[in-house]
Amino acid sequence: MSSSRLKPTWFHLLLALADGPQHGYAIRGLVAERTGGEVKLWPATLYGSIRQMEEEGLIVETDHGEAPGDDPRRRYYRLTPRGRAELAAETDRLQALVEAARSSRALREA
Repeated sequence: MSSSRLKPTWFHLLLALADGPQHGYAIRGLVAERTGGEVKLWPATLYGSIRQMEEEGLIVETDHGEAPGDDPRRRYYRLTPRGRAELAAETDRLQALVEAARSSRALREA
C-alpha cells in the first residue's frame, strides 16, 4: 500500500492512534479537534474505515483494559507496525508536497 496515498480518512485515523490505543469515540474527537472541526467522522464512515483498516493490517483491536468509569462495550484500537510505517510514508509524501508548493514561484510571488 505504501506506493499509493492513503485515503484522507485513514490518514486521520492512523494519526489519532499514533500516540496510543483509542476507542472509536475518542478517535472521532481527536480528529475533530486536530482539524478544528473541519473533518467530522460520522459513525458509518468511522467504523467502516476501522473495519477496512483492520482487514488491511493497519490497525488491530487491542485489550486496552478499562479505565475507571469506562464503558466495557468500548473497543480499543492500536496501530500495527505496518500502520505506523504507512502513516510515516504518507506524512513524508505530504511533507514533500508542502515543500514543493512553498518553493513554487507562484507562491513566492503572492
